[in-house]
Amino acid sequence: MSPSGVSRRSVLSAAAVTPAVVAASGAVTTAPAQAAPHGGHPSPDGARFTFAVLPDIQYLIDEGGSDHEPARESLRWAVKERRNRNIAFLAQLGDLTEHGTEAEMRIADTVFRTGIDGRLPYSVLAGNHDVGGDDQRGDTPYLRTFGPSRFAKSDSYGGSSPDGYNSFHTFDGGGRTWLVLALDWRVSDAGIRWAQGVLDRHPTLPTILTTHDIVWADESGDATLSDHGRHLWDGLIRGNDQIFLALGGHYWPCGRTTLTNDAGNPVHVHITNYQDRYYGGAGMLRTYAFDLARGRIDVETFSPWLLGKKDRTPLEAETVELTGDVDRFSVDIPFTERFAGFAPPANPPSRPASEVLVAGTAAYWRFDDEGFADAGEDGTPVAGGAVARDLSGNGNDLVALRLHDGPADVLRWSADHHVGAPAHASVRFDGGKNPNRGAVLHTRSGAPVNTATFERGYTIETFFRLPEPFEGDHAWMGILSWEGRAGEAGKDGGYSTDDAVCSLNVTSERFLQYVVYPTSINDDPTCWSHAVPIGRWTHVAIVNDGDHTVVYVDGSKITRNAAQRSKGISTVGKPFALGGTQSGGRFGQGFYGQLGDTRIVSRALSPKDFMLPG
Repeated sequence: MSPSGVSRRSVLSAAAVTPAVVAASGAVTTAPAQAAPHGGHPSPDGARFTFAVLPDIQYLIDEGGSDHEPARESLRWAVKERRNRNIAFLAQLGDLTEHGTEAEMRIADTVFRTGIDGRLPYSVLAGNHDVGGDDQRGDTPYLRTFGPSRFAKSDSYGGSSPDGYNSFHTFDGGGRTWLVLALDWRVSDAGIRWAQGVLDRHPTLPTILTTHDIVWADESGDATLSDHGRHLWDGLIRGNDQIFLALGGHYWPCGRTTLTNDAGNPVHVHITNYQDRYYGGAGMLRTYAFDLARGRIDVETFSPWLLGKKDRTPLEAETVELTGDVDRFSVDIPFTERFAGFAPPANPPSRPASEVLVAGTAAYWRFDDEGFADAGEDGTPVAGGAVARDLSGNGNDLVALRLHDGPADVLRWSADHHVGAPAHASVRFDGGKNPNRGAVLHTRSGAPVNTATFERGYTIETFFRLPEPFEGDHAWMGILSWEGRAGEAGKDGGYSTDDAVCSLNVTSERFLQYVVYPTSINDDPTCWSHAVPIGRWTHVAIVNDGDHTVVYVDGSKITRNAAQRSKGISTVGKPFALGGTQSGGRFGQGFYGQLGDTRIVSRALSPKDFMLPG
């Protein structure tokens, strides 16, 4: 969202937009950018990487009198920190020079050649102080210095438009490949057609668009499309869902906004430009730290040149790092969901029951055609009495039962499933209270699992999903349990003799609670998780080695595992059930959410053997 109400100093007017003076002749020699040696590469895998941005440095490369060392130090810093911060790419946003002359381009050439060439993939683009007119302008000192020949040997470089002023690059980070469009400050219709062709050839790559002029901002930091930005938005960005982030410079103050594209998805648009600040911006560098695990980009802005000074003046100390709302902020992007329209996540094929029936499997239920003989279409009710076969062959079939005369839609088939679940199906429970309603799937009287005590150890696994939004008035909900009361098992040392002998529940705060009355003690060892998310599938595994119980959520051990020694489960010969909440031996509210594949194994499994892949 756009920032508002930000207190800031008076700011200068927007940068001039008159065309730069461009020299008409003379060659500028350059050294082509080289790929970094393999040993210097950051990791392309994992969940985190950094995208660095160097905005307008024109006041630092002015042949009339300037100091280009801050710009070079920013490039050197990015190279030096490449591995530490997993910096995958650096994008420059135009206005490399003040006048675009040959002399200034020679300085810019030296800055980039000695600062970054051959050591970190990067892109540049022309700003209005580097060139005049649109991208059909023909030859310029900028093109001879930073045109296609400079990047020809770079592994990241994908190609340039026929005029040479627009380019595209790809890099790897966070386990996927990303595309960068580096577009001229005035992209012609021909340039837009070229960029569209690039996107058409790379339809699954999330794309960062960089240009010089796209939005301007007011003093609060709220950004608005400029005339050229509107040209890009209407002609390219809004119709291409791949473009999720667009970065420009040119104007000050800095700002940001979020626009909605034709697919209904957000596009984050930012201005980065600090030439109005002390020392021409002091080579300010902005880093975009992508965290795909958290679904967030953390943005920071600072001057590596000033950071390196030991004795800073008060003005330098004030400028070294910027912490305003438009300089240091976070952007929430649920990457998988945001990119699903053009790059849906790979959905592993379903796995047959034979691959899940490990040694010691006591029961295995799934809700596709293999598990249900009469599985229905997505959203259709599950009939009362419908049977989910126990695919272990041990006779622990589950039977559908509606509670409290609940309506048909309290238990429905669903095609939704955890991406790694063996079966690509689930059942949707719409339980609730006031009044109580719901459904359960429970074993018949005499099923072997009803009396199994698992004193040598056990593993219980299931997949579940809480709806988003999580609506309604819900008590603690049972995911699974053995029916029967603790008192019936001769246990009175726990919270209540009316408790179920063993149950996995979701509390009103969405914590998981696993509570069991073991055969070995009179107490009820209880494990507690963190608050589980809504709108996302979760895998839970309860592992008992015949001595202690450990609960895993999505393959990770939780912290609040019971300290007491715990052997077996004090079953009392009553059914095992999915989807019901028990109190006093009776079902109250039914579960609210979806349940997928569920398995009970009569031994302790290690995480590598869980149904959860990886």
